Amino acid sequence: MDALKGFFAKMLCAGWLILAQTAAYGQVSYQIEPVLDGLDTPWAVAPMPGGGVLVTQRGGALIYYDGERRISVTGVPKVAVRGQGGLLDITLARDFATSRRLYLTYAKPQGLRGSGTAVASAQLSADGTRLEKVKELFAMKKGSRGGRHFGSRVVEAPDGSLFLTIGDRGDRPSAQDLTRHNGSVIRIAADGSVPADNPFVGQGDALPEIWSYGHRNPQGAALDLRGNLWVAEHGARGGDEVNAVRGGSNYGWPIISYGRHYSGAKIGEGTAKAGMEQPAYYWDPSIAPSGLMIYSGAQFPAWRGHFFVGSLKFDHIAVLAGDPLKEVAQIKTDETLRVRDIVEGPDGAIWFISVGQGSVYRIVPKN
Repeated sequence: MDALKGFFAKMLCAGWLILAQTAAYGQVSYQIEPVLDGLDTPWAVAPMPGGGVLVTQRGGALIYYDGERRISVTGVPKVAVRGQGGLLDITLARDFATSRRLYLTYAKPQGLRGSGTAVASAQLSADGTRLEKVKELFAMKKGSRGGRHFGSRVVEAPDGSLFLTIGDRGDRPSAQDLTRHNGSVIRIAADGSVPADNPFVGQGDALPEIWSYGHRNPQGAALDLRGNLWVAEHGARGGDEVNAVRGGSNYGWPIISYGRHYSGAKIGEGTAKAGMEQPAYYWDPSIAPSGLMIYSGAQFPAWRGHFFVGSLKFDHIAVLAGDPLKEVAQIKTDETLRVRDIVEGPDGAIWFISVGQGSVYRIVPKN
C-alpha cells in the first residue's frame, strides 16, 4: 500500500494524473505549459480564437499577449482597487472573431469610498492595443465601503444574454433582499436591458435584473454542455458550494449553509429549509473555490462534461463528475498555486491562472 501511495505521489509531481475510478473515467495524462508570467494579481484569462490571450490584473491592467509582445491595453473602465475589488473577469463574446466584442467585470467606484460590481462591453482594436466603444451595461444598486465579496464572473448564455455573479459584499442579510443586488446572479441582455422573461420582472418588491439569490460569493460560473448555468461559490468556514442555477431560485445564504462562521458559531437555521435550494456539491473544509469550467472533451474526451474548479486555499484544481456530483480527482502541481481562473480555450486546451506564481498556464495532452 505504501508503495502504491508513493507511485501516485510521483505521478502528481511529474505533472500528470490518473483519475480516481479508472474503470469509469479512464486514464488521462497531460502536461502543463507556461504561457505568460510576471503578472501582478491576475484574475481572469481569455484565450483568443486565432491565437493570443487577454488577462486581467486586479489592479486595473488588461494585458494582451500575442506570443511575443505583452501589451497593456488602454481604455479600461475606471475601477475601485480595494480589498478583493478591482478589474476582475473577462469573457469574449461568442462572435468575438468577427465582432471583437468582450465583457469586463469590475468594482466600480460608487459614492464616497463605495464600490459595487459592474459589467461593461467593449471592442478590442484590431491591433490589440486599446478598447473601443466601451459601454457600462450594469452596475449593482447601492455599493458599499467594504472590500469583500464582489463575485464578478460574467457568462454569455446561448441566447446572447449575460449572467453576472455578485457576492453579498459582506452584508449577509442583503443576500435575501430582492430590493438589492447583493448575493445574486443577475441576467441582462447584451445591450444592458432587462429580458422580459426574467423571473422577477413586474414585481414591485424585487429588482428585475435578479435571476437567482441567496448566494454568498460566487467566483466561478460556467455553462454545462446543455447550456445550463452553474456557479461555484465561497462558503464561510466550510460550505463552499457548486450550484445549478435556476431562475427565481433561492440558494439559502445566510439562512442555510453547510459551514460555520469563522468564529465557529452556527450559521442561520441549519443545512436545509423549504423553498431553498440544496447545493449539487459542497466542500467541508473549504477549498476557497474561484473559477469554474465544464469541459467539452475536445482534447481530453474522457473529461467531457467534467467540472474543473480552482482552489485558492489548497493549491489545486478539483475535478468533479457524476450524478450526483462528486470530486473524482485533483490536479496538484507546482503550477497550481492559488488557482484563480480556469477556462477552456478555442482548441480545447485548458487554461488556468496561478495567482501564487503570477502566471498563466495551459493543460494539453501529454506528448
